[in-house]
Amino acid sequence: MIVVQNRIFVTPGREAEFEARFAGRAHLVDTAPGFISNQVLKPITEGAPYVVMTHWADRPSFEAWVKSPSFHEAHNTRPPADLFARPNVFEMHEALDG
Repeated sequence: MIVVQNRIFVTPGREAEFEARFAGRAHLVDTAPGFISNQVLKPITEGAPYVVMTHWADRPSFEAWVKSPSFHEAHNTRPPADLFARPNVFEMHEALDG
């Protein structure tokens, strides 16, 4: 299993706007082949980022999603740049059985 994380640094005071945008998403990823689940972690430590995590059966499934028309549709409405305090950080990990 592959876990993809985007660490998103939201401008202080704009958290409700970010959360509303995410709540209103189209859910297009939900039907992507190999998609397992999606989770958003809200920071409770000051200055920490939101973490958007998606779980995938394997890396090719995630890469196919990123190249798909549905991915581009899901990301075609960019939020205002000032919603973010700094650039997001992308990470991909393989889950170890244990």
